[in-house]
Amino acid sequence: MSATELPLIGDYSTPVPELNGARIGVVTFPGTLDDRDAARAIRLTGAEAVSLWHADHDLQNVDAVVIPGGFSYGDYLRAGAIARFAPMMGNIIDAANSDAKLPVLGICNGFQILTESHLLPGSMVKNDHLKFLCRDQVLRVENNTTAWTNQYAKGEEITIVLKNQDGQYVADEKTLDALEAEGRVAFSYVGWNPNGSRRNIAGITNAAGNVVGLMPHPEHAVEAGFGPDHTGTDGLGFFTSVLTHLVGGQK
Repeated sequence: MSATELPLIGDYSTPVPELNGARIGVVTFPGTLDDRDAARAIRLTGAEAVSLWHADHDLQNVDAVVIPGGFSYGDYLRAGAIARFAPMMGNIIDAANSDAKLPVLGICNGFQILTESHLLPGSMVKNDHLKFLCRDQVLRVENNTTAWTNQYAKGEEITIVLKNQDGQYVADEKTLDALEAEGRVAFSYVGWNPNGSRRNIAGITNAAGNVVGLMPHPEHAVEAGFGPDHTGTDGLGFFTSVLTHLVGGQK
């Protein structure tokens, strides 16, 4: 099959009735660079991508939120440290902690923002080799019960794109022990730890399972022929997972 014949993922010529009206917000900060990629991934699953501006207060009645990658506010002070105080983040924090448990996915800089916001524990610091790194990265799914991972099998290995400079996940030993004991490690690095993250942690979840953060980029692995070589589509499961979660009446 030639490159021009590679299909998009799925057939969306006929909208899926259950997904009509599913709205997933994508937050843009000054310095965000992967918001359009995240929006495209959302649209490929049949949902509506809703742009959310950092300085606004209105969540626009979205059903879930993606905080994408980039360098919000130029990573001044610390990556995510200023973005945490944006008006939009205040509403996201409240909604994620409410009884409704708004699903929130933080990717790369989004993960950094979630730790700075205390929606997830720990922190992100510079890679142990002190260099920016971009590569295809194998991950193991450690928890497939969250709003963002339920379409994967536990123990499944997926390949998505990794690109970061401040990607080393750190936390104190007590926190790391609790994350492992409570099954809150969502993803771990396989084969090689690319940034020195403690205990090979690539992504974590909160106790409720509605907030997930990870350093690699699932939104860059959603179309055949445009992602990592072996399939290119391993990241799509994040976005179909949240739709399955919403359609299941857990909205």
